[in-house]
Amino acid sequence: MSSFRTRPMSRRQALHIGTVGMLGGLSLPRLLQMQAFAGTEAPVKAKSCIFLFLEGGPSTIDMWDMKPDAPAEVRGPYKQIPTNVPGTFIGEHLPKCAKIANKYTILRSHSHNDNGHTTGYHYVMTGVKADFADGTNSRKPNNVLYPSIGSVVSRELGNRGTVPPYINMPHPLTAGGPGFYGAEHAPFVIEGDPVQPDFEVRDLLPVEGIDAKRDARRQKLLGGLDLSQSAAGKAGTMATYYDKARDLMSSPAARKAFDIKSEPAKLREAYGYTTLGQCALLSRRLVEAGCRFVGTDHSGWDTHFTCFPSLEKDLIPSVDHAFSALVTDLEDRGLLDSTLVVMMGEMGRTPKVNAQAGRDHWSAAQSVLFAGGGVKPGIVIGATTKNATEPTADPVSVEDILRTIFNQMGIDSSKTYTTPLGRPVPIVNGGRVIKDLVG
Repeated sequence: MSSFRTRPMSRRQALHIGTVGMLGGLSLPRLLQMQAFAGTEAPVKAKSCIFLFLEGGPSTIDMWDMKPDAPAEVRGPYKQIPTNVPGTFIGEHLPKCAKIANKYTILRSHSHNDNGHTTGYHYVMTGVKADFADGTNSRKPNNVLYPSIGSVVSRELGNRGTVPPYINMPHPLTAGGPGFYGAEHAPFVIEGDPVQPDFEVRDLLPVEGIDAKRDARRQKLLGGLDLSQSAAGKAGTMATYYDKARDLMSSPAARKAFDIKSEPAKLREAYGYTTLGQCALLSRRLVEAGCRFVGTDHSGWDTHFTCFPSLEKDLIPSVDHAFSALVTDLEDRGLLDSTLVVMMGEMGRTPKVNAQAGRDHWSAAQSVLFAGGGVKPGIVIGATTKNATEPTADPVSVEDILRTIFNQMGIDSSKTYTTPLGRPVPIVNGGRVIKDLVG
């Protein structure tokens, strides 16, 4: 059993920690100092993971698991279309994904029993079900304790390039924090929408009002403070970590990675000028620069009322453009084999359309998409009943998905760490690698 210990944090995580307020009071250099004790990198099948999270719960019965023979109140108004894989059909509003179905896999048998947004999100991101508060039926997810997928990847694999190992956009993933792993494994959060014309990564911008002369004086003063600390006999110096922070802010390579505006207009259009599309494109740039785990939270999928107009005109087309372009672009650049792409939500939607012409929460059945990173392409895994109420056999759990992601990234998910209070917490508690997916 491994003991709890401080381990490296990436430079960008540090840049954002104070902004997100996860660990207020920790300075950027202090956070960078915590990264100095990085462990060795494990062998990996996928060097990076792009995690597209459709927050609110995507209506996969209208997208990836159509039921054309079901009653009208179940099948909904959409028709299925054939893909380029014989015998595989998906929703009519996913024509671009239909043309590349040989490059990804649909898992139709994901299932769990948490229909809450906050608690379900917490479960998917951490593999830990929300605890019941004493004496109540109110579940309170506690991500102050449990690390998220990205934080596990950050801790186990560390840095691979000039950008941070764990990045969130266009805002923090709910329950996407480091838990007891510590601030060094928190995400660097890009709090801005890359579809906007004025998009910038503000944490990489120089401090407003500080010119070169003043900055030089501040560095000189800082150097003097470091000397006095050494004279006082304190171990180590913060100078190295201040320098690293400055390096990230001034790094041409880092700036280049975040510069989505340098992409050709035609490629940006292929991804779609939507938040999801441009986040997917920026994710590709970041893994290309060495980021280990990029998590995008795309909201708006909680479609309880008159869901079909928004699904048809906005939500599903954004997925169709973003996912198909991302997979194709990664393949064209020789990055698909080394990049695992996962797209899912915290739950699916009810098989039966409700009285408000929407679909409600339904965690018992959801489709999850996988591409690249050593997974088998062009197949469908699992199936649901005739009305998509539940898997017909062998449901795939949250733990199964997490264990499979970590397996593909060369992470030993059976490893256990202890909290500062001595409680053992495994990376994944239970679950199995989905063999039909990875061979």
